[in-house]
Amino acid sequence: MIIQRLSQEHRNIRKLLAVLERELEVFDAGKRPDYEVVRSIISYFMVYTEIYHHPQEDLVYAKLRMRDPAAVERLGNLAREHRLGTQRLQKVAEAIEFVLSDREGLRQDVDSVVRDFIAHERRHMTMEDQEFFPAALKALTPADWKEIAAAVDHHRDPVFSDVVEDRFRRVREYILQLEAEAEAERSGPGVPPR
Repeated sequence: MIIQRLSQEHRNIRKLLAVLERELEVFDAGKRPDYEVVRSIISYFMVYTEIYHHPQEDLVYAKLRMRDPAAVERLGNLAREHRLGTQRLQKVAEAIEFVLSDREGLRQDVDSVVRDFIAHERRHMTMEDQEFFPAALKALTPADWKEIAAAVDHHRDPVFSDVVEDRFRRVREYILQLEAEAEAERSGPGVPPR
């Protein structure tokens, strides 16, 4: 079902935001982050979320507007939120390119732009997970879901599917490494892995 897919995509996006945040910490420490990874994450957001993820949410939102206008009123303007997210992403891309072009600038400004993007994305997804998706599940009919499914562009996630696009391979490897480190940390000394 579409909501399960969108929820899984949110979990995947959270992983990418964690990687971006980790690379920002490297940058803030005065070291050189893995810019290939950072650029790949920006590209993922520009391509995958803009072309596939947000349009799917917009289809669900349009149906919800028909079925439960009061819920839509409480949620606010989802399309506007997506546009603002795109603008914040563009600022992140510009800030990274500014750094890579060796132009003088304040590290704090870059940090601020990237952290603003991360924070807004996390808040936005939390709202969708906790308010938008449950409202849609409650209000939409089986016929609505069929219509949405028929209109959805079936695609594979370029980072998290079984077929990883080459330009995202380094990001995928990075995420797998972080997950392995987290599992080892959870297991701790003397605790066998699950």
